[in-house]
Amino acid sequence: MTLTIPDILIALGVGFIFGWVLDKGGLNRYYKIANVFRFTDLTVLRFMMTGMLVGMVGIYTLRHFGLLNLTAVTATALAGNFIGGAVFGVGMALSGFCPGTCIAGIARGQLDYLIPGLLGFLTGGLIFGALYRTDLIQWLITAGRPELAYAKLPEILGVEPLLLAFVFSEAILIFLYVVARTHARRPDDLEKVVEHERVLAGLEESQPQAIGD
Repeated sequence: MTLTIPDILIALGVGFIFGWVLDKGGLNRYYKIANVFRFTDLTVLRFMMTGMLVGMVGIYTLRHFGLLNLTAVTATALAGNFIGGAVFGVGMALSGFCPGTCIAGIARGQLDYLIPGLLGFLTGGLIFGALYRTDLIQWLITAGRPELAYAKLPEILGVEPLLLAFVFSEAILIFLYVVARTHARRPDDLEKVVEHERVLAGLEESQPQAIGD
C-alpha cells in the first residue's frame, strides 16, 4: 500500500494530538510511569484503559455500520507476544518512558529523553534486524496454535462482537469508577525527588514556592 500526502498529514496530525494530550496530562513524566509499577499512581493505567474503551466502542460501531473491515488482523505470536511484552514492560519500568512518551518528552526539549530514547530505538532496531532471521526469533514468531493465529476473541468465545465489546466496556467503566471513587493513590515522594534532581542537573528551572509551603 502506497501512502499518499493526505495519509501522511493525517498521521502527523493524529500523532501531534496524541503527544499533546500525553504532555498536558503529564504522562510523559518519569514519576508518572514509574509510579504505575510501584502502585502509587494509576493515572497512566487509567489513560490507557480509557483509550481501549474509546477504541473498542469506535471500532465495533464503525464495523456494525459497515464502515470498517476487520479482516486484516495481524497474526498472534503467543511466545513472541509474551516474551516481547515482558521485555518491553521491564524496560518501561526501569527507564520511565515508552516510545510514545519518549517522543513527547523529546518535543519538550528534554535531553534525558532525547539521548537514551534515540539510543534505545537504534539499538533495538539493530538487534531485531540482526536476529530476525535466526531460528530462535522465527520460532518465537511462529510458536503456538496455527489455527488461532488469525482468530479474533469473539470467534474463539463464540459470542457476538458487539456483546463482547459491551462486556469489556462495562468492565473498564467499573474499573475506572472504582479507581476514581477510592482515590487509588498512595502517598509518594518520587515526584518531588525527580523534579529536584532535574533542577540540580540543569534540566529544568526551579519553580518558585508559594507562601506558606
